[in-house]
Amino acid sequence: MSLSARVGVRRGSLALDVPVEVADGEVLAVLGPNGAGKSTLLRVLAGLLAPDDGRVAVDGSVWDDVRTGTHLPAHRRPLGVVFQDALLFPHLSVAENVAFGLRARGVGKAERRAAATTWLERVGLAGLGDRRPGQLSGGQAQRVALARALVGDPAVLLLDEPLSALDARTRLVVRAELRRHLAGFGGSTVLVTHDPVDAMALADRVVVVEEGRVVQTGPPDEVSRRPRTDYVARLVGLSLLAGTAEGTTVRLDAGGAVAVAEEATGPVFAAVRPESVALYLARPEGSPRNVWPARLVGATPHGATVRCELDGEVPLVADVTGTAFTELGLVPGAEVWATVKASEVAVYAR
Repeated sequence: MSLSARVGVRRGSLALDVPVEVADGEVLAVLGPNGAGKSTLLRVLAGLLAPDDGRVAVDGSVWDDVRTGTHLPAHRRPLGVVFQDALLFPHLSVAENVAFGLRARGVGKAERRAAATTWLERVGLAGLGDRRPGQLSGGQAQRVALARALVGDPAVLLLDEPLSALDARTRLVVRAELRRHLAGFGGSTVLVTHDPVDAMALADRVVVVEEGRVVQTGPPDEVSRRPRTDYVARLVGLSLLAGTAEGTTVRLDAGGAVAVAEEATGPVFAAVRPESVALYLARPEGSPRNVWPARLVGATPHGATVRCELDGEVPLVADVTGTAFTELGLVPGAEVWATVKASEVAVYAR
């Protein structure tokens, strides 16, 4: 039940060309900014949109092949889909929603009811089968949608921003439950999301798509530790600086230089974590290897800290405590000094 595809779609300014390979039991997260083509990719895999180029095959069965004119309609594809909004049928009971796909395939009423009951128990909703969707919380509705997607034992599971409509507390609970169910799913799973937490928590592998093209792929920890575009760096909270390494100095493409602890040569990325940046109102004493004047251009609460965007010779993002932010009297436009230890700068080849 492995998914192998290359999807090409041309719609207006979007020119999507994305290869997708997902093994049995694997969860692939597709990350990218709005307009990158993530949802378009998912619609092609679901059979809701015919590709302009490429091929989609699952376990050797061809679903789409532009060259031969093959296009299997959505209702004939053995897949399950969970959307951002649960999209349950309001006039059907919870159990009838779960069993809807089985009914469409001609499964008998008793078997449908038994399967729905089993899956409602598995997602923690035993005894709620006779309720209407309007009587459910957002988290419960998403669990019903997941049960509906999995009840037919699909070859492919497609998840389109499945947690984004939930509040923060509910998202934590549903994410944990989703992780448990995905661990037991034998087919191929494609998760489309813009949330790096969902990708890191749920996926075995990440593909980052920007402007219709794959710009980075790899295990979640590798992608977060070594981003290759500014979008990915900002997504995981890193400052990404492109330059050329000469020993323990990186000459930045945009001007300026960064001292690093380990020697390197040639085109590299230098990545700096926000918590590694220290801010001062006056140039700090001593001789830190990395010290730059900067201007505060933005400040946003970020958990227990304040995330500060700095503009200057070396643009950075810094996390400071709320107390430190207040004591320093920081406001947008404030002039500061930023320092980073050379040992806190990660360097890797471009």
